[in-house]
Amino acid sequence: MNLSTGASLITLSLLINKLAGFYGILALFTGYHLSGFQLSMYVYSVLGLVLTAYLAPFIRKQTPLQCLALAWFYVLDSVINAAYTAAFAVTWFLVLVQHDSGKSGGGAKGPGHGMMDDTSGFTSPEMNVSRVEVVANPAADRQDNVVAAGVVPADGPAGSGIGDGVLGTESMNSIGVIVMLWTIRAYFCLIILAWARMVLRQHIASSTNGGKAAAANAETGMVENPFEETKPQGQGWRGKLGRAMVSIGRSYWLGSDEDDSWMQGMKFRNSTEFGTMLNKIETQSGAGLAERERRRRAGTGPPLPGAGLDFAQGKEDAKTPQVPAQKL
Repeated sequence: MNLSTGASLITLSLLINKLAGFYGILALFTGYHLSGFQLSMYVYSVLGLVLTAYLAPFIRKQTPLQCLALAWFYVLDSVINAAYTAAFAVTWFLVLVQHDSGKSGGGAKGPGHGMMDDTSGFTSPEMNVSRVEVVANPAADRQDNVVAAGVVPADGPAGSGIGDGVLGTESMNSIGVIVMLWTIRAYFCLIILAWARMVLRQHIASSTNGGKAAAANAETGMVENPFEETKPQGQGWRGKLGRAMVSIGRSYWLGSDEDDSWMQGMKFRNSTEFGTMLNKIETQSGAGLAERERRRRAGTGPPLPGAGLDFAQGKEDAKTPQVPAQKL
């Protein structure tokens, strides 16, 4: 699988992920209570869906500005989603702790606590019983005790810290799944950044004089920035946006390609994707000469012209080649 196909699949997964924003907006019309934090996440998902749908067609066109924007948006979206996931995970663990400790309505509350209380299934109602018996027992202080049948009151809190909810078996399994998914997401970030760099390098190779680019690389260690103000891609707000995106990790986008040789043997590399190695670009004639030289040194090439031929001397046609008789 090449990098372009990988970028297309990653973008498709991003589109599916952002569709969740519509379901969140629809929850407002079904009577669910959404906090401002939850509503901001759903609104952001809808805006991200629109932006991703706009940038997705440029994967095939391979325009450097839009491809860079898509890669940086995917990385930024990963950071934002990680923050939302952490916040809601803390809220869920707080709900678990308060339920296990027998507390209702008290204690710390995280963002989205109200909706989790309504939909978690074990917090509302807190006592799901079919019947209630009232038993009056005489006590020293002459007060009646009200006991719900089938419910054992807690004599002491089971725990008040968030660690009590995190260290549970079910919670640890959930944390393990989240960590695994975010490890895959980090790997996807590396792939889409590598794809955007490949697109940028191909654009530089096709629009820049090879000798001039090599000289600039020898002097500064950087190739020419395609978003400079003097370049066609550097005009207007698009040029400012491109320069801003390239300025973050400038050595990665415009640095030397000497450390990219490890990518040539990877299975996800496609031999038809040329232009990534700017300092190793060869024309078709140059590649042919190199192949002939390799065969000549190995002795596997065709015989030299005139080998095994003898030109007859002193005859009318002095340059007619004569094949010598074979000795038996």
